[in-house]
Amino acid sequence: MGVINVIDHEGRAHELEAVEGWRVMEIIREHGLPMEGLCGGACACATCHVYVDGDWQGKLHEPRDDEDAMLDEVPTVSDSSRLSCQLIYSTELDGLTVTLDRELVQAKAA
Repeated sequence: MGVINVIDHEGRAHELEAVEGWRVMEIIREHGLPMEGLCGGACACATCHVYVDGDWQGKLHEPRDDEDAMLDEVPTVSDSSRLSCQLIYSTELDGLTVTLDRELVQAKAA
């Protein structure tokens, strides 16, 4: 096991225990942070959108075409945007830092 670091919509940092082979989306949800993930990891929505910390961007695999297409639907997309359902935790990602999309959290609360 390892950890991922998640910055919530209020700027608070959370160090989450991570299980190898789990989707980053699943880890975030399992720890009770606000992560919808409506499609369950099928890359068919963008409700698990996160921003990857700059130090980690070059260490991740490039998004596939289907992830890029879903990211095109995110109004707050940036160069650091990823769908957390497409990031599978492995020991190489120990310490990964992502920030939740504040707009998605606020939209869900409304």
